[in-house]
Amino acid sequence: MSTALITGATSGIGAEFAAQLAARGDDLVLVARNAERLERTAQHLRDTHGVQVEVLVADLNDRSQTLKVAARLEDADRPIDRVVNNAGFGMHGRLLDEDLMAETDLAIEVMLASVILLGGAAARAMKARGHGSIINVSSTAGFIQLGTYSAVKAAVTAYSESLAVELRGSGVTVTALCPGWVRTEFHERAGINTSKIPAAAWIEVTRLVRDGLADADRGKVLSIPTPLWKVAIALTRILPRSVLRAVSGKIRSGRR
Repeated sequence: MSTALITGATSGIGAEFAAQLAARGDDLVLVARNAERLERTAQHLRDTHGVQVEVLVADLNDRSQTLKVAARLEDADRPIDRVVNNAGFGMHGRLLDEDLMAETDLAIEVMLASVILLGGAAARAMKARGHGSIINVSSTAGFIQLGTYSAVKAAVTAYSESLAVELRGSGVTVTALCPGWVRTEFHERAGINTSKIPAAAWIEVTRLVRDGLADADRGKVLSIPTPLWKVAIALTRILPRSVLRAVSGKIRSGRR
């Protein structure tokens, strides 16, 4: 029996990870800020799949609460076999905004610092046991230039690849899951206009998580869903940076 810990587990990609892992028979530790929603999600998974579900209320913008999650990951008496660092939110402020740092500080703490802290805690515990899987939810935005969000997600991807290098041969795998446009409430909650995004660019969250788990099970370090996005990201490696900046500008103008 395996146990997975998932952050941001009550909505969107995190909730889908919880559902698919529970359907596999994995026990779960669900991490989120809202205690009521967390317990409701946990009870549904218990009733539907018959698995054990532990809830851990934590705001990952609070370092002391993130350390509480890290301690749970390093609890040798209750081992965690898979970690999904998913907690996050959308951003669409401009780099010239006077109040940029309020949102940026939050983004760095929740979507980068917590990933590094929890990834390290999980890696140490898993390496000691000789097995485990770490999935960090990043984004294809990290391959282009969409402001602070791109910078944060580029760092998450680079961190994931670096951690994979350090863990090579240990039995512990690290996967950066880099989705494009996913059909969840993520963009609406962030106030991002998606009306101009072509239908072919979207992926259903069920497929994203299914494919991400399959890639993680194979030990892939970068998981990019759908052939379309694989080609798009491959092009970012060979196109001139000036072209990528021009494309990024068009995407950004269409989101407002």
